[in-house]
Amino acid sequence: MKEIICDKACQRILIKAFVIMALALIVKANITYAAPFAYVTSPGKNINIGTVFVIDTKTNNLTTMVEIEGYPGKVAATPDGTKIYVTDSSIGSTTVSVINTETNTRSATVDVGGSSCGVAINPTGTRAYVAIRDSNTVSVISTATNSVIDTLNVGTDPWAVAINPDGTKLYVTNRRSNTTSVINTATNNIIATVNVGNFPIGVAVTPDGTKVYVLNARSNNVSIIDTATNNIIATVNVGNFPIGVAVTLNGTKVYVTNWEDDSVSVIDTITNNVVTTIPVGTHPTGVTVNPDGTKVYVANYDSNNLSVIDIATNNVIATVNVGYHPSGVAFGHFIDSNMTDQSTGATSNTTEDIGVEETNLSSEEINAVELNMSKNNNSEYSSGSSSGGNESSKNNSTPGFGLLGSLTCLYGGWKLRKK
Repeated sequence: MKEIICDKACQRILIKAFVIMALALIVKANITYAAPFAYVTSPGKNINIGTVFVIDTKTNNLTTMVEIEGYPGKVAATPDGTKIYVTDSSIGSTTVSVINTETNTRSATVDVGGSSCGVAINPTGTRAYVAIRDSNTVSVISTATNSVIDTLNVGTDPWAVAINPDGTKLYVTNRRSNTTSVINTATNNIIATVNVGNFPIGVAVTPDGTKVYVLNARSNNVSIIDTATNNIIATVNVGNFPIGVAVTLNGTKVYVTNWEDDSVSVIDTITNNVVTTIPVGTHPTGVTVNPDGTKVYVANYDSNNLSVIDIATNNVIATVNVGYHPSGVAFGHFIDSNMTDQSTGATSNTTEDIGVEETNLSSEEINAVELNMSKNNNSEYSSGSSSGGNESSKNNSTPGFGLLGSLTCLYGGWKLRKK
């Protein structure tokens, strides 16, 4: 009889322990994956003061803005989502900003030795690789000390960087060399140089590490590199002036933003064919896949918004207005939005008749956040009434054009030469 009572008591204890463990796992999963925040780079309103917008992707509301120096271009997050690295493509600038996603403040500024462009972080989160445009080098940052620990020699005018899933190889597109450098990250030596198309400015690696997709902006196509041989195995025609690229987490699709066509080309990685073309905003640039692999976020530079694409249907399911020429997108701060208190009071409006959610962040709401940021940082914004006018003043000022500004000029010159 005592044995029976003991068995029942033990069972109750085991059941209780199991329930507690299950609840703990559920809470942990919700905290980690429920609502990542999108960090969107923007040139900002004032000269030499760039902006990173922080968007709660659960509500598509603006939560805050982080001021950084110069003209923010590309952006990358550490694998744990705690740090965001933002390049400054201003001519004459030499810094990369580091944002702490827990506090949404700039926690460090790293001198990388030149105007920075592409950035990628290795899978362990210990190294950030930064392309220094108008040079032939890539700076290697230790994320522990936020200091440059090495400089890699590559081709002329490195623009975009990507790392394979095991962190053993770095791929760098060299804009003026029309090549892609393949670097062994253990030795930091170039192990191959692959000739690609004209003006390569984007690169992404598949999750299995077998293929690399290189965007050739002036060839209007994508070179696909077999990583086993470092040879091009296919060339895929896309839209005009492809500029941004992202691969889905399951490796089946590649999304390419086409600057001139205001569209996104979707490539099937099995057939290496474009299976559909998705209309988005004006001049789409940066593109990334959200952490759970269900959506693609596209920054539309001249629409001042983000297009959110459902990967299952390839339809735009939401448009998030962020303002001021968004260019890059990355995800960080992987916590449940219900457990935070960062809202600025921006409201989300849904347009039911077209089936697309559109979050309208009014100028008053953005200005309210700016005012708060300005008070907190003792900085001053200009009082221009339009983002276009402010962008113009930025482009005509020292230190000069930023990443997208220079691309716009290069694109315009290319079109004139074609005519």
